[in-house]
Amino acid sequence: MEISDLSAVELAERFASRALSPVEALDAVLAVVERWEPHLQATYAFDPKGAYAAARAAEKRWREGQALSPVDGVPVTVKENIASKGVPVPLGTLATALVKAAEDAPPVARLREAGAVIFSKTTMPDYGMLSSSLSSFPPLTRNPWDLPRTPGGSPSGAGAAAVAGYGPLHIGTDIGGSVRLPATWCGIFTLKPSLGRIPIDPPYMGRVVGPMTRTVTDAARLMAVLARPDARDHMNLPPSELAWDDLDRNVKGVRIGYCPDIGSGLPVEAEVGAAIEAAVRTYEQAGAQIEVVRPFVTPEMIDGLDRFWRARAYSDFLKLPPATVDKVLPFIRAWVQKASTYSGEDVFSGYAQTVILRKATNDATRTCDFVLMPTAPVPAFAAELPCPTNDPERPFEHIAFTAPFNMSEQPAASINCGYTSAGLPIGLQIVGRRFDDLGVLQMSRAWERMRPAQRPWPKPPAMLK
Repeated sequence: MEISDLSAVELAERFASRALSPVEALDAVLAVVERWEPHLQATYAFDPKGAYAAARAAEKRWREGQALSPVDGVPVTVKENIASKGVPVPLGTLATALVKAAEDAPPVARLREAGAVIFSKTTMPDYGMLSSSLSSFPPLTRNPWDLPRTPGGSPSGAGAAAVAGYGPLHIGTDIGGSVRLPATWCGIFTLKPSLGRIPIDPPYMGRVVGPMTRTVTDAARLMAVLARPDARDHMNLPPSELAWDDLDRNVKGVRIGYCPDIGSGLPVEAEVGAAIEAAVRTYEQAGAQIEVVRPFVTPEMIDGLDRFWRARAYSDFLKLPPATVDKVLPFIRAWVQKASTYSGEDVFSGYAQTVILRKATNDATRTCDFVLMPTAPVPAFAAELPCPTNDPERPFEHIAFTAPFNMSEQPAASINCGYTSAGLPIGLQIVGRRFDDLGVLQMSRAWERMRPAQRPWPKPPAMLK
């Protein structure tokens, strides 16, 4: 196995035994980045100099038996909207003035405290408001499984980087499906934690930070680092000493809901539905009790969410000079502009639908320990499109399976469960009760052990024979 394909767990074992050093691990990862990056364009603020300084410091700590944590010396990337001190935060758009961040956001601070080697930030679309990599700021990021396809968004670069072997650990943010959509379309694992589990600054309704990795065990290891209190997040959950490495759990007798149709949005494509159905039956054969969850999301709920977020974005746009607004991606401008016609009642009723969606989601899943469903109704689409519909009047139809759990604050993971006939990954979404982040990781680990063999990770085009 290539060094760049080693998990964070495997790297730590080799660091401890001195079979490998953090500097050698970084060498291997950066060699992969060099081969892949001309095709993917997944990085922002690439910093090999700073990374080598951090790797050398970690190497010394491991040699002296003073490692700061199990991720000390492990390469990691961070989505560009998560502030790193001294690095501008463009939010994926040319409309943002490039001012250096004054301090590390909570997740970056936790990574540095743990000794992780941050060697790059990763790309995102304008303001994180698209489920693709289309952006007015960075180049178009592509999917390693099929370069003409999108890796998803908004942590576009993180999804592509995880597939390509840019180290084992990556973090992104999610307010409507953002870490889970790249996970399904890139065939990786991610956890959208309960709101407040991982502190973030600035916090916002539904906004979370999540690990993006190839394996469940690596995500759990990252959760142990990131899920620590930080007063800057006023939505931060109280401290909780969860045993993040306790991933063994028998699925026998576990009550699992199966939701093949959520009731709104794009219809589930046949290959996607078949893969999810097969996963559900695998859990059933392992002893889980399966019950069907009826559709619970209405078009009015998704339309209301859309209306409220448009109004929020329009309010932000009113603060920008006209010349600056013109730099924003045209699709985003068209989406926002409609809010200029909204009345106060339009905006309030949109917000009210987010509350209705929150209640409906909790009510529908209350009798189950976990719920299984598609992460997205369709596989990865063309990289040049902003969303599957390519229509600013229908921008949220593909997030009907993901956005409800941001509003309900429930933990939700996405893990690969199969491939289309064209070889594109398909994500299984595993949802737990509010605050049961560890349970979702355990059910994900159970699937990781039960699922059919996965296809090899793609290699850079120049390496293909």
